[in-house]
Amino acid sequence: MKHLSKLSDEELVALYSEGNNQAFDILLTRHKNRVYSYIFYTVKDNDLCEDIFQETFVKVITTIKQGRYVEAGKFSSWVTRIAHNLIIDHYRQERNENLVSNDENDEKDIFNRKELSEGTIEDSIITRQIHADIRRLVAALPENQREVLIMRYYKDMSFKEIADATQVSINTALGRMRYALLNMRKMAEEHQIQLSF
Repeated sequence: MKHLSKLSDEELVALYSEGNNQAFDILLTRHKNRVYSYIFYTVKDNDLCEDIFQETFVKVITTIKQGRYVEAGKFSSWVTRIAHNLIIDHYRQERNENLVSNDENDEKDIFNRKELSEGTIEDSIITRQIHADIRRLVAALPENQREVLIMRYYKDMSFKEIADATQVSINTALGRMRYALLNMRKMAEEHQIQLSF
């Protein structure tokens, strides 16, 4: 049998679910820096980061031990998604605790209307995550599709300008754009990435 540290994440998860605690230690060592950095980058507070980090791995342990871990992609992405959801839960709870409510009044409280706020921290985190996911999807596209998509959406070029710049016909530029969007949608579905909220 291979030395534990040489096993894949999925093999380590399987061993841990069978009671091998060393397998979990290796998983934790392998992913703790990335997960901790992700949480800290988002919350920018050491104590809160520590709490969410610990809560993340408690949830990982619980899910695996209960046999509810479903291998649907990379383990590291799954752990990061748990951390992400816990960050959102924290800010949602904090917002609800700080919300002043005038529900006793018959009139609608104008200050509690979401559409009048400038955007919540939760919205900001979700938006940042969506942008990061989109950048990863764009980076995974074939070069010619990525080039057209960047010119169109990030440089605001017309398809005529794109065709001239890439020395192809307008129809080819349009075709590449269409395939880029189809590929991004397909990759988003495969990796369960939500591109809006």
